[in-house]
Amino acid sequence: MITSLKIFFSVLFVWMCYQVINTSIHSNLFEQWNFLGGIPWMRATLWDFYANVAAIFLWVCCKEKSVVLMIIWLILLVALGSIATCGYVLIQLFKLKPNEGLKEFFSKQNG
Repeated sequence: MITSLKIFFSVLFVWMCYQVINTSIHSNLFEQWNFLGGIPWMRATLWDFYANVAAIFLWVCCKEKSVVLMIIWLILLVALGSIATCGYVLIQLFKLKPNEGLKEFFSKQNG
């Protein structure tokens, strides 16, 4: 199961990096911000995004002992979204020992 999750989140990480880079090359978010901000679904999507960031950040706070790392991960989650989320999940998956599973993945605090 852990190996499958590593593969899944690696593929998702690469896919999201590709999507963000490709979109950035073809479209400047800052030039279109006023237009996009006027679309109700865009505002709803942003609220949805930040609600997800809050939920994921709570998990990060449970996992991390260092306040500095918590702040760094909050900045990364806000700035990079799912790229940072996938990165964090992958780091946690690769930190697991061979005999550890999902219970440790979700509950084990980093030290």
